Amino acid sequence: MVLAYSERTEELKASIEAFMEKHVYPNEETILRQIDDGDRWQPAPLVEELKAEAKKQGLWNLWSPDKEHGAGLSNFDYAPLCEVMGRSPFAPEIFNCSAPDTGNMEVLINYGSDEQKKQWLPQLLDGEIRSAFAMTEIEVASSDATNIETEIRRDGDEYVINGRKWWTSGAIDPRCRVMVVMGKSDPDNADRHKQQSMILCPLPHPGVTVKRMLPVFGFDEAPHGHAEVIFDNVRVPAANMLLGEGRGFEIAQGRLGPGRIHHCMRLIGATERALERMCRRLQTRVAFGKPVAQQTVWQERIAESRIMIEQIRLLTLKAAHMMDTVGNKEARQEIAMIKVAAPNVACKIIDWAIQAFGGAGVTGDYGLAFAYANARLLRIADGPDEVHRNQIARLEMKRYDGDVSRTGGSAFVRPADRSPDYEDQPVWIA
Repeated sequence: MVLAYSERTEELKASIEAFMEKHVYPNEETILRQIDDGDRWQPAPLVEELKAEAKKQGLWNLWSPDKEHGAGLSNFDYAPLCEVMGRSPFAPEIFNCSAPDTGNMEVLINYGSDEQKKQWLPQLLDGEIRSAFAMTEIEVASSDATNIETEIRRDGDEYVINGRKWWTSGAIDPRCRVMVVMGKSDPDNADRHKQQSMILCPLPHPGVTVKRMLPVFGFDEAPHGHAEVIFDNVRVPAANMLLGEGRGFEIAQGRLGPGRIHHCMRLIGATERALERMCRRLQTRVAFGKPVAQQTVWQERIAESRIMIEQIRLLTLKAAHMMDTVGNKEARQEIAMIKVAAPNVACKIIDWAIQAFGGAGVTGDYGLAFAYANARLLRIADGPDEVHRNQIARLEMKRYDGDVSRTGGSAFVRPADRSPDYEDQPVWIA
């Protein structure tokens, strides 16, 4: 694997960095004030203005590997762009590269019917509307998606949805016009992975109720946020079924692979920014007669931070390269590895940054508390660490299925030409 980005990617990266310096970083506090002014669940006007500017500059839908719908970049070439966007919580939406919209657009592109695409895809690609993805449930361990209990029942020319979801990001956004819902359409199927389906639910819609918004360590993430949603006899046209009954897992695997690595790309950017803030803070503080930056404990933490960031960046790029060259299925171990590694590294480094700021670090003044909350959530979202580690281990052990010719251990033998004096001296055989 050659670690070199295309000329086009380098140009786009420079353009995004310039856009961030001119339009995003200087306006973050203004955007926060706009969110806090009045109804927190309404879009921030400045974000909408910056979206128009980003679109005007051609910095739009960079996530899509399909030239018809976006930039046509590979996962490898999108990685550094996504990383830069991840430095600000507002940037992904400004470039129309935010979750869950990117994943939902990919679902429509890859699995949607012509009619489904016509109804929702152009507006999503233009940033005129937003979307939601309803998978996780409150009553069951959703880390095993076969547990999902939401009912999707056929009734003539319609499907009826009944159930309760949570962590449905963006459901309360007034721009949210469609929700991808996963549920059981065939609960008695002997193959548990064919019991589930995905269906499109328009919003607002009779029977769909946003019960509450869920804070993450006290942050409600308005105006996007994470919702608990009730489906009470929600009727949608049968034509809204995605791909066909029983194919929900197939769609989920196609959707979640890119989504997981996109989260990791963004986390690298957030972690880089935390390290930058930590270094600048340490240079401006004096304790016990010398700059805090000269304290060896902080030099060690800075060094470890740089090492860990470079490690997760390289693993992200390897996973992206494999997705591009051998496909998502063959890259699933690498995707699982980075999904574990990136949030854990981010949590560690952001925590050190908070420590460097002292009491200021746990306030909302420097963005570190929110960055930590987001990184900690991503150790659970899109599959918890434990599930990914189990998959990594299973795939690792699969390499040795049926292979008993070599144990990887050692054997002790007594060479025939050795004297009895050497009987207890082992010879190492790998």
